[in-house]
Amino acid sequence: MGETNKVLLLKKALERQKKARFQAERILEEKSKQLYDVTRHLQSVNDRLEHILNEKASELDGVFINIIDPYVIMDLEFNVINMNASAKEFLGFDHTIEPLNLSQLVHNDYMEYTAKSIATLLEVGTLKNYRAKIIVGDGTEKFVEVNSSLIYDKERNPIAAQGIIRDITQETETKELLAQQNKELDIIVENSPLGIVLTDQGIIIKTNPRFVQMLGFEEGELIGRHVQEISAPGDIGNSVELIKKMNSGELDNFSIVKNYLRKNGSELMAKTSVNAFKNRQGQVEYQVAMVEDITEQRNLELQKEKLLKELEASNKGLKEYAHIVSHDLKSPLRSISALATWLGEDHEEVLNEDGLNNLQMMQEKIEAMDTLIDGILKYSSIDLASLENNIIDLNEIVNEIREVIFVPDHVRIVILNPLPEICADRTRIYQLFQNIISNAVNHIEADEGLVKISSSESPTHWHFRIEDNGIGIPKEYHDKIFKVFQSLDNQKHSSGIGLSIVQKIVDLYEGEIMLESEVGKGTVFNFTLKKS
Repeated sequence: MGETNKVLLLKKALERQKKARFQAERILEEKSKQLYDVTRHLQSVNDRLEHILNEKASELDGVFINIIDPYVIMDLEFNVINMNASAKEFLGFDHTIEPLNLSQLVHNDYMEYTAKSIATLLEVGTLKNYRAKIIVGDGTEKFVEVNSSLIYDKERNPIAAQGIIRDITQETETKELLAQQNKELDIIVENSPLGIVLTDQGIIIKTNPRFVQMLGFEEGELIGRHVQEISAPGDIGNSVELIKKMNSGELDNFSIVKNYLRKNGSELMAKTSVNAFKNRQGQVEYQVAMVEDITEQRNLELQKEKLLKELEASNKGLKEYAHIVSHDLKSPLRSISALATWLGEDHEEVLNEDGLNNLQMMQEKIEAMDTLIDGILKYSSIDLASLENNIIDLNEIVNEIREVIFVPDHVRIVILNPLPEICADRTRIYQLFQNIISNAVNHIEADEGLVKISSSESPTHWHFRIEDNGIGIPKEYHDKIFKVFQSLDNQKHSSGIGLSIVQKIVDLYEGEIMLESEVGKGTVFNFTLKKS
């Protein structure tokens, strides 16, 4: 019984163990299947992750390659690890051919600033708008702006840095040029002989030293004041009206002569030129006025006007006086001439040859005096107001003079080239040519006398030349013959006024007259008349 029970117990134990193993095998089989399924799922996920990672890496490589601006990756010692094509082209270096440390490119003037900027990058993790001058591969100096940041590993430890470089050379040079130009402009404004005022809606916001000096104020006393406060009351209306037109867009600039009030209460007359400065919308932002002190100039003009009026009155008085005097002088001359004639006729049998010669000399002196008086009248009557300009043919003038004046048989007057028609006063031009030609004819002693007349022109003047082969004029008289009452001889028909009349007529026509002469070789008169 005892043995039998032991066997039964052992069988039951084996069965239970067998059942437990079977269950364990089933559980293991199920878990193995689950593990297999999980493994396959993980493999699938891993494959997808690797695909995505490859895609992202490919995309990143494309971005890196196609960045337009120079892009550089470097270690924490600033040795280049990688850079795109733009960086290679701009910097002039290729890190795959030779190692490159970016700090070596920095210009000496920017080394200290660069060291501080690198420290900031390592401490903060970013560096924005770092600007410096670098020297690229070909030795050229460039200005650059760099924006940089650190690259970290999974534990947030910095392992590298990356940066985008922007070329700002042209921008920097332009700013420097503008700064230089502004500096030069400030120098010009500060030292300008004109007063310069900047206003906004009539309120003074800036002036230069010259304007301050002109009015006797301190600059601080003018800033913030309205222009009307320093304008003479009588000139405010015109200025206000013009400023209104400028603000409405009718005027971009205008000029006005107005009076300003100095600090001491006196007035300053000035020519003021105002220009409007507009914004992009076409609205006037402010005005710039250029102020020129014309007080002294205006005073001189007033004095000149006064003197001209006085001179005009004086000339009128002199003309009237000359006519009166000539009349008063000619009357006794005529009487003396008549008495001398009667004396000669009544006492011809009584008077000897010397007496008759003396009477003849008296008549000649009377005639010379009469010629002198006529010359004075002609000279005094020549002025700009008396001119009547008409088209005249100078060939006709010269031919008429040939017929009027006495020309000895041995003297010829020739016109070398056709003379022009000019717009001038016929009487004065006739006097001009007659006096010079007569002077030439009267001083020719050669067996064959010749007076040659020719002309030419420039854009502004007519040029004339009258040449003779006469006795010539001594050099000491060259500066005297154009002055009143100067004569080279005592010819009875010479008043000493003829060439002074020539000078006065040439002056009226804004010309010049020049003399070329040598004793025994003749004389040349060159003169010009301005075209009208």
